[in-house]
Amino acid sequence: MAQPQKGICAEPNLHAQYLMFNVVDDDDQAIRAKLARILDIFEYYDNEHYEAMVTGVVAVGNNYWMELYPGLLPIELAPFPDMQCDDRCAPVVACDLFIQIRADRADICHAIGIEVYELLRLHVELVEEVRGFRYLDGRDLTGFIYAPDNPRGMKKLDAAIVGDNDPDFSGGSYLHVQRFRYDIASWNRLSQQQQEMIMGRNKETGMPLASELLLPSAHLARTQLKNERGDLIPLLKQSMPYGDMATQGLYFVSCCSSPKPFKNMLYSMIYGDESGQYDAFLDYATVETGAAFFAPSVTFIKQQALID
Repeated sequence: MAQPQKGICAEPNLHAQYLMFNVVDDDDQAIRAKLARILDIFEYYDNEHYEAMVTGVVAVGNNYWMELYPGLLPIELAPFPDMQCDDRCAPVVACDLFIQIRADRADICHAIGIEVYELLRLHVELVEEVRGFRYLDGRDLTGFIYAPDNPRGMKKLDAAIVGDNDPDFSGGSYLHVQRFRYDIASWNRLSQQQQEMIMGRNKETGMPLASELLLPSAHLARTQLKNERGDLIPLLKQSMPYGDMATQGLYFVSCCSSPKPFKNMLYSMIYGDESGQYDAFLDYATVETGAAFFAPSVTFIKQQALID
């Protein structure tokens, strides 16, 4: 298998910087070369500041892919699934490039972000910059442990990395990005029991509620999907909280060997089950952005950088 990007399956960090760009010129060869240089920037800072545990991801938007890499197409690359039901929606924001920077030092994330932006500045416009952070002992701003069922160890690779079923793109990963804004004031007015019923988990431990207490509208029930054999469908989440005094939320990033698990999860959250039981947590969280990307392997990015 080709070498996956280090940031896809990396362990959680203390800080993150998420950058979204649109390309504004047609110098595709320059972009291909500079994406390879971004990988070199990640490697340089990882070597120079090993204690910071630097990782990064470079991903290309589905709409820009064929322009950047004509004739080469991941077999499942698809647009972000645009969904809406009543007042629940998954809006789409056009975006050509996504750069994820993570480290255990905020200054290192900042330094890398500045260097990446200076490298790309002539070719892109900045769509969005969001800085994420670890909250307490790995909790979401709701107070619940975030993604306690995330795949661990080698299971991360199975969940997040494309294998030999698409040999030209083995080592790559399908990424979906969403920025959630929370209504923290309303959430905090709920009792702990009410919050646990909405999330479907114990707030302190992160353990699922007993099956007889788990509502079909609980966040756990709507996001923890199973295949026809009854096995859980894995989806590796690399999300982090973000916010200031005025706005708080979650910067959601999922990595998967196929875009289908994310699409199915999003459908389950917004449209719900056969009875219309949608994800009750969406009454307290608004999705403001959404974009679909593919993060090629290190091998692919560096090989394509050499092609005129």
